[in-house]
Amino acid sequence: MVAPTEAAAVVEEMPAAEPAPVEAMPAEAAPVEAAAEAAPTPVPNKGDTTWMMVSTILVTLMVIPGLALFYGGLVRQKNMLSVLMQVFMIFSLMAVLWALYGYSVAFTGGNPFFGGLGKAFLAGVTPESLGATFSKGVYIPEFTFVAFQLTFAAITPALIVGAFAERMKFSAVLAFMTLWFTFAYLPMAHMVWYWDGPDAITTAESLNTVVANAGWLWAKGALDFAGGTVVHINAGVAGLVAAYVLGKRIGYGKESMTPHSLTLTMVGAALLWVGWYGFNAGSNLEANGYAALALINTTIATGAATLSWTFSEWLLKGKPSMLGAASGAVAGLVAITPACGFVGPMGAIIIGLVVSPICYFFVAKVKYMLGYDDALDVFGVHAIGGIVGALLTGVFVNPALGGAGVVDYVANGVAEYNFAAQMTAQIWAVG
Repeated sequence: MVAPTEAAAVVEEMPAAEPAPVEAMPAEAAPVEAAAEAAPTPVPNKGDTTWMMVSTILVTLMVIPGLALFYGGLVRQKNMLSVLMQVFMIFSLMAVLWALYGYSVAFTGGNPFFGGLGKAFLAGVTPESLGATFSKGVYIPEFTFVAFQLTFAAITPALIVGAFAERMKFSAVLAFMTLWFTFAYLPMAHMVWYWDGPDAITTAESLNTVVANAGWLWAKGALDFAGGTVVHINAGVAGLVAAYVLGKRIGYGKESMTPHSLTLTMVGAALLWVGWYGFNAGSNLEANGYAALALINTTIATGAATLSWTFSEWLLKGKPSMLGAASGAVAGLVAITPACGFVGPMGAIIIGLVVSPICYFFVAKVKYMLGYDDALDVFGVHAIGGIVGALLTGVFVNPALGGAGVVDYVANGVAEYNFAAQMTAQIWAVG
């Protein structure tokens, strides 16, 4: 999760343990010289910590029951309980694996592709240990960060279920998800999101050290605010491969496989939308203006995508549908995920308007042209939506187009935007 543009020393986000400005000190306060003798012990920001705990709960809501109901309504009635069980058990399995070794492999130093095992079994993570945010001197408890990232690690494999729904044994699902989590999700999370944190950057030389220690795609400058590459492209491509390897469902193309309950799908989509606020705005790691930017962008991009999918369907099929509206909402949520804290509101609307017709084309045309049975359109919505969002992030992060820009932690300001360099980094991320 890459930092949004924000002055590195943010007064409004100053931890409670930091000394107050001189003019705000009471008369009986210790002299400034005495206070400067020892740096204050870092303490977590309580407001940020509370927001991150709420965000963790919201992302959990996305999976159970949100995603489970969304998928459950889309399959045939005889397979509904199977899909619900798979999503529920995948969440449970990933939670345990994350604590055992997942967090360590994703978020400790190692090499550009994998972290190490120094924090396996959460060794060294205590109620007193702190995690960095995107502002210098602002921290949250490390357990809070561990729990928040756990929910991302859990929802990503669960998304893949939609691609091979109705044709994989339960035991095989659990075995596959364990392997995929270990050798696909964890390396991707490390490559995109691992770095030493803002406090490690004070000079150009220290920045070079941070880049050398960071994940491969982070070091290249790829922007992914909340998981367009790590979560959605990753899961969508895995879903496509699984659909090809497993083959088509028995009766596919010969008998009706219409969703058995669009009511459940609508409820699931609504829960996904609400939970996505924690997913996107929570990825800021702080409760400040950039979390608010991510929140408003999530809302308006999703609304725009819902409209553009609905009108695309209306134009091509003669009438809109509830399933189309729900699909458009999810496509918009996916596309704004990598961009939500980087682009301005007008950029978010454009992303939403653009993504749905592209995803609709892949769902309604490309899937049948290529002959794969992606049961619930995981590739067409998540992979394609994630690719569109990631590429457009590189365009609309530009401050000249209303974007928030990217922070320069050496200069403590907004870095100069370079279209060619940024788009090259984004292409690396989606490729």
